Amino acid sequence: MSNQLEFTLGGLLDHIAAKYPENDALIYHERNLRYTWQQFNERCRQVAKGLLKMGIKKGDNLSIWAYNVPEWVTLQFATAKIGAVLVTINTSYKSAELEYILNQSDSTTLFMVKSFKDTDYVATVNEVIPQLTTASPGKLATPGLPFLKNVVFIGAETPAGMLNFEDIVTLGGSVSDTELAAVEATLDRHDVINMQYTSGTTGFPKGVMLTHYNLVNNGFNIGECMKLTERDRLCIPVPFFHCFGCVLAVLACVTHGSAMVPVEIFDPLKVLQTVEKEKCTALHGVPTMFIAELEHPEFSKFDLSSLRTGIMAGSNCPIEVMKKVISQMNATDITIAYGQTESSPVITQTRTDDAIELRVSTVGRALPDVEVKIIDIETGETLPPGKQGELCTRGYHVMKGYYKMPEETVKAIDSEKWLHTGDLAIMDENGYCKITGRIKNMIIRGGENIYPREIEEFLYTHPKVSDIQVYGVPDRKYGEQVMAAIILKKGVEMTEDEVREYCQGKIANYKIPKYVRFVDAYPMTASGKIQKFKLRDMAIKELSLEDAGPTA
Repeated sequence: MSNQLEFTLGGLLDHIAAKYPENDALIYHERNLRYTWQQFNERCRQVAKGLLKMGIKKGDNLSIWAYNVPEWVTLQFATAKIGAVLVTINTSYKSAELEYILNQSDSTTLFMVKSFKDTDYVATVNEVIPQLTTASPGKLATPGLPFLKNVVFIGAETPAGMLNFEDIVTLGGSVSDTELAAVEATLDRHDVINMQYTSGTTGFPKGVMLTHYNLVNNGFNIGECMKLTERDRLCIPVPFFHCFGCVLAVLACVTHGSAMVPVEIFDPLKVLQTVEKEKCTALHGVPTMFIAELEHPEFSKFDLSSLRTGIMAGSNCPIEVMKKVISQMNATDITIAYGQTESSPVITQTRTDDAIELRVSTVGRALPDVEVKIIDIETGETLPPGKQGELCTRGYHVMKGYYKMPEETVKAIDSEKWLHTGDLAIMDENGYCKITGRIKNMIIRGGENIYPREIEEFLYTHPKVSDIQVYGVPDRKYGEQVMAAIILKKGVEMTEDEVREYCQGKIANYKIPKYVRFVDAYPMTASGKIQKFKLRDMAIKELSLEDAGPTA
């Protein structure tokens, strides 16, 4: 390995706190909460000691179900300092999904907030754990969840049966530095420290096991691509429970001593206010977030001149949106990143000095010490530049595996340690990759392979289109037909025929959407990934295509 960092997550924070003790580390603009690196590290150490006092041991799995509260990022480092594994739960999950994760992950402890959007977390937890309200805090016994002993509440007015997060801070007062140091001395950088459940489009979510080494080095290389320094300030409106929040944001900052400026729940106005008030130099988001910020009625009132860089990722980045982020938000050095949870997560990223053409048409090139190859889907042979196949990757960033799912792990990582992403891509002779779709997303119409990305990019150029998703629906004659779900810009109207006329003569006839629907929003995972399979399922019902599969 060339210049890999050898720190554990806790050791990294100690190092940065010693290097930049008085610099801003964590800022919550709305709460008027500010920690320097020294203060933040001390807070994490105190919580780590409290966890030890609770009886939490190295290797224990602890779940967190919360939006971007300060306790979340504290726990990310406090758990790591004692070698406990932080299991991140999707904020949009409901009771059956929560129960599945707590059970599959063998979590001993659940940290939670009161509610999120339309979900009352306290009511949901009581539904999943009916014994909770009558249990003594820390002495929970639930037949269906044999490992779960503690539920910890983040916020005021602790519900029955739960501990409060501040109780842990208090407990930490009776644990010495020596005791914490003794535990830290047993940690290895190749230990699993974080477990995220993939929002897999098929089957049950799988727990991706990531190590200190995976995460610290991926975070460092991501920050390097953005040229982050201790003078940068990153606005973080993406959720912590997802790699975008806890690695591309938090760890890119911590590895470089850059200030973290989270937004607790995404709101385009709050993002604009935070960037202006805190003079943020960087901003992360999925394309839909950047679109919401750019199209906000008060957008022009904000001074975003401090912005320089950031990352747009999570789903395909429309060229038109990218250009506006550069020209109207001043983020001239914005980068595009691509990867998946199984690769910690970033595999490729554009660089700040890449030509705009590369930044809008590719997902960049491999991070340092990361290998990428494109293989033939049928034969597995490595393909030359310019040929489309499956993107595979190998290196320090590949997960340890899926928790308690050895068969699934073997399917994902081959005997030569290559992770198979399931994504279709083309790599040019300079190593820059274009993602052309999921192997599952490819539309095959009458024997023609159609890549939704190509049609989406074309239709983005229509002045009325704000966002678009293209996918295949079953067709008796051709096998599949092309369908487009379009979100229009505010205050405009459009017809299906207008869409098709715009395509005439510009893209091949077989690529022109047969079906067009105008929608207000897309079904999404909480991390901002659009669920095309749900759009397809809705279309099949709406168009009565249940029996329209190709005839045998």
